[in-house]
Amino acid sequence: MGEPTAPRGLGAESGGALRGPYHATAFVDGQGTISLWSPEAESLLGHRAGDVCGTRAVDLLLTPADREAALTAGRRRDGAGQGWDGVLAMRHRDGHAVRVALRVRPVLGGQGQAGWLVSAADVRQVEQLEFDQAVLEALFERAPISITVVDTDLRFRALNAVALRDLGLPIEQVIGRRNHEVAPGIDFQVAEECLRRARDTGEPVIDFPVRGRLPTDPEREGLWSSSSFRLTDSAGRVLGMCQTFLDVTEGYRATRRLELLTEAGARMGGTLDVVRAAQELADVAVPGLADVVTVDLLEGTVRGEEPAPGPVGEHVLFRRSGIRSRREGAPEAVYAVGETAVFHPGAPQARCLHSGRSILTKRVDADTESDPRVAEKIHKYHTHSQIVVPLQARGITLGVAVFTRSLDPQPYDEWDLSLAEDLCLRAAVCVDNARRYTREHTTALALQRSLLPHDLPGYPAVETAYRYLPAVAHAGAGGDWFDVLQLSGARVALLVGDVTGHGLHAAAVMGRLRTAVHTLAELDLDPDEVLTHLDDLVVRLTEEDPDCQGASCLYAVYDPASGMCTFARAGHPPPALVRPEGAVEFLDATPPGPPLGLGGQPFETAEYRLPPGSVLALYTDGLIQAPGRDVDEGLDRLARALAGPRPLEQLAEAVMSTLVRQRRSDDVALLLARTRVLAADRVATFELPVDPAMVAQARALTTRQLAKWGLEPLVFTTELIVSELVTNAIRHARGPIVLRLIHSQVLICEVYDGSLSAPHLRRARTTDEGGRGLFLIAQLASRWGSRYTRDGKTIWAEQPLSPTDAPGMPMNEAAGISV
Repeated sequence: MGEPTAPRGLGAESGGALRGPYHATAFVDGQGTISLWSPEAESLLGHRAGDVCGTRAVDLLLTPADREAALTAGRRRDGAGQGWDGVLAMRHRDGHAVRVALRVRPVLGGQGQAGWLVSAADVRQVEQLEFDQAVLEALFERAPISITVVDTDLRFRALNAVALRDLGLPIEQVIGRRNHEVAPGIDFQVAEECLRRARDTGEPVIDFPVRGRLPTDPEREGLWSSSSFRLTDSAGRVLGMCQTFLDVTEGYRATRRLELLTEAGARMGGTLDVVRAAQELADVAVPGLADVVTVDLLEGTVRGEEPAPGPVGEHVLFRRSGIRSRREGAPEAVYAVGETAVFHPGAPQARCLHSGRSILTKRVDADTESDPRVAEKIHKYHTHSQIVVPLQARGITLGVAVFTRSLDPQPYDEWDLSLAEDLCLRAAVCVDNARRYTREHTTALALQRSLLPHDLPGYPAVETAYRYLPAVAHAGAGGDWFDVLQLSGARVALLVGDVTGHGLHAAAVMGRLRTAVHTLAELDLDPDEVLTHLDDLVVRLTEEDPDCQGASCLYAVYDPASGMCTFARAGHPPPALVRPEGAVEFLDATPPGPPLGLGGQPFETAEYRLPPGSVLALYTDGLIQAPGRDVDEGLDRLARALAGPRPLEQLAEAVMSTLVRQRRSDDVALLLARTRVLAADRVATFELPVDPAMVAQARALTTRQLAKWGLEPLVFTTELIVSELVTNAIRHARGPIVLRLIHSQVLICEVYDGSLSAPHLRRARTTDEGGRGLFLIAQLASRWGSRYTRDGKTIWAEQPLSPTDAPGMPMNEAAGISV
């Protein structure tokens, strides 16, 4: 029969007799008789000492087989002087079986072995102890985190393998020393405060941070989550404290990376200014990633140009576009924002841009720097680590960013490089968007300048002032426009318009409408006819381009000779009239008419007599409309801003400052025109009968009138023009015939007749007896044309007041023409 089987983890000579829960003891002499029985043994098996002492020990075993096995083991160990361990079933006093773990050890006397000391325990307690010891061993020895045990004086008593590995010291150099003595690079001040708190209060301190550098990895700054709790014995006596350290460096870095990228997402991309977008990168990266950040953009990038794809060559100009430093005033930077920078071929920026790849320098060596100014800064401010990253988007290089550390002792590593590249990738997209906006903005402004009047010339009929502001979100181009056009008879056309939509497309449509208005104005059509033709044009544009959504327009013609102003509106706000004394009214009796582009709807006109010195205010709806403000409120504010007699420029400024918001969502156009009236002595009107003899009379009247005005040098050419105009009216038209001479900035000759037939300019053959009249007028006048009313037409011609400004004509050709 085999020997008693030892519990798992126990065997011969496995421990002392009283170790663990083996509290029940007995002494068995050499003859196997029990001579000592402890109270713990009585508690375990129920037998009193008086009942079992003097009896054989094997009699307590439950089965004969166990008794035989115990005797065999005793005889074998007795001769060798060895003990043994095992588990046997023993008889309780009340008769039931108790599985007992035994530890049998020889006791030596003066004459040799005197007997056996037997320690016993309930096998269930032993198995629980073995389990607890296995768990403790696994936690302390095999746990992947650092675990240390200190005494009440905070000196090391025990460390697991991970803690010893991190410290890089043998255990004999650690036991008995304090935290800061074995790892001076780690800030243990907070940790020791937590140890004292756990020691004194008994409350564990959980998850407090510890930062620093391990002796085995001094270049890497780590972060550990530490916990401390008190160790006590069964009596409650404080034995010491246990510390655990969980390395959370990577998790902390990932969290910091996420926080920095989240911050970058919130702070970057909110501007369409190229330089500001570059500065945002520097602002985000300091101090989270760098002590100093500089951003240099290609000169072409700042101007909005499209850089060529591929690496950047040598001798390229850069513009410093962003600087941020933890030091006041960024003294580490060689170039200031706005300055032009040139990098030597060996400079990190040049190498980075040439290769198109980032450069990580863990140890900066100033002696290898080719620029002595940069080397001086490195020495002075102790720059020790650097990352250089190209700013690239859509396959093009926009610039370069440099991240440096001087105050932070931690050198850059691959993790920092990855974070810097992520930030630069986001920044490059923002810079590229701003660059493309800058290019579109520049193009839009050029288009806008080409489409809108560069400057309004002085006219005898009106004094003008204007303001134009595009919506802030549409690249400086919009569909609003205004114009002042010189018409015949010293009249002017005043107009404002608004194409639905914004941006370049609206500006292009506006340009086509403005060109059409110029052409229609040359035909001297009435305002309602002009709007009808524009309506037809917008209908065609809408059919060609679905993005064209229509337009509104206000067209007015002012005649300084009569003081009359004729208006027509196409879905446009009414004009405002500021009377000479400063009172304001809106001429809303003008029929509004439908917007341009509906087609087939009539437009109507209205006439007003304007006192000299009145101010007409024509504007687009962006001036009076705004979010949270209705049209009526806008009109009231406009009326208050216009009230009172003031110079036009001051009036324009007052209107814009009162009504226009900085973050406007619509284009704004404002045209102010102060009316003038020609003096009565500057206009001469003569009614002529339909009689060929009146041609000479007309010349005589013209000569006398020019003499009154002191324009004798113009008599000869004016007589020729009047003769041809009156002759044509008598020959080809019907009465009445009216000759009108107007002395303004130019001399204007007009002949009205009751015919609607149109004159035609042609070149007469040498054999023709006539046909040279209009050709002659075209040669003598600076401008000429015709305009129509419902009951007739007017042919007009203008001459500059100085004969030297008159169009040239061969004298022999003029002299050969008879009048």
